[in-house]
Amino acid sequence: MSRALSEPEQEKLAGEIAALQSFDVTRLKTCWRSLYGSEAPARFSRDLLMRAVAYRMQERAMGELKPTTRRLFERIAADARARRPLTIVPLGTPQPGAILIREWNGVKHKVVVGEDGFSFRNQRYRSLSAIARLITGSRWSGPLFFGLKHRTKMEG
Repeated sequence: MSRALSEPEQEKLAGEIAALQSFDVTRLKTCWRSLYGSEAPARFSRDLLMRAVAYRMQERAMGELKPTTRRLFERIAADARARRPLTIVPLGTPQPGAILIREWNGVKHKVVVGEDGFSFRNQRYRSLSAIARLITGSRWSGPLFFGLKHRTKMEG
């Protein structure tokens, strides 16, 4: 559940995080104890302690990670512990509610991703390619046009 901070809240948080630079290891471990409710790992370097404390301060102010992001990090950590290679899965189609913006010939075009297609200029479309064709007047790969896919060297 993330929340946006007001400008004064952002400045206060930024100042508190910047102040961590001047803390010694003992003071950082005290901050860790108050933020995490446990002792800091003995082998953590000063830099890692500072980063973890700063992260928790931001988390408290703005909210925690989404469960899906937390699970992704847990999977990556488990793979690293097991010395399995990291596999990166492309995102593919963006999630419903995502907004895609593409500027073409000086005009910004906005597409909203829906459960069963896309919305563009108050019309429903089944594919991004149909929208890209409408905008450009020529055949385009919709995912390529909207930056969801990169051109390969073969495509030139």
